[in-house]
Amino acid sequence: MIARLFGDRRRLAILRRIDRPAAAILAILQAVVAAAGWFVSPLWLAVAVAGQLVLGGIVAVRVIGPARSDLGLARYAIPATAGIAATLFGRLIPGGLSLLLVPIVAVLLWAVTYLELRLERGTGGRTIGDLLLTGILFGAAAGTLVLFGAQTWPTPLLVVAAVALPLAMRAAESRETMGVEGVGQALLHVLAVVQIGVATVLLDLPVIPTASLIALAFYTWSGAVDALRGGTSGRAVAIEFGALLGIGLAVGLFLYRP
Repeated sequence: MIARLFGDRRRLAILRRIDRPAAAILAILQAVVAAAGWFVSPLWLAVAVAGQLVLGGIVAVRVIGPARSDLGLARYAIPATAGIAATLFGRLIPGGLSLLLVPIVAVLLWAVTYLELRLERGTGGRTIGDLLLTGILFGAAAGTLVLFGAQTWPTPLLVVAAVALPLAMRAAESRETMGVEGVGQALLHVLAVVQIGVATVLLDLPVIPTASLIALAFYTWSGAVDALRGGTSGRAVAIEFGALLGIGLAVGLFLYRP
């Protein structure tokens, strides 16, 4: 009896440490659906993506909660977008090895929702948020390019642009840019990403460098806007972030094989 009481107390203590246990349960379900999508035909992959949209919607309604005008609406699309990226990227990992990553995927998907909850309370970090958005775009871009084939463009780039749009809107909202201005910044953000994507596809770079450059363009553009809004001079921003993107392009060109 005493052992059972102490066991119950330990379980309750663990549950109290988990902020909204539904987020963890839904993250596990998303990871399972993502893993199922790694081994199926494109038709069933579409079903898995639809499942991620459903589960991501449940996360948005059940876990994130009511909308707030000061936080924006794009955050409700991020759990589903992260699930789709995990479903697509996992197809790059060979065979049974990918199954070992399912717990890691579940933790990462939970972290996406957990960060949104922290941002809601005003305790989340902007840097880790930008890195998560960048990682989501990288996973989605790499998986899409492998699924369609880079040379079948513009189809894969259109898919990447569709994934990048809610991420770019979330990045704008995290800068407290809402409404029409936020949508405008997001569209410019996506345009910059697509331009880099077109350049890398035309250079016929391997999939991973291509996805890396697309993600780097996303992160660089977001950082440049943050710096400009913080009062940094345009020349300094151009030098700093232009050099960062230039290094990425130089690496991509080094990997180019005609």
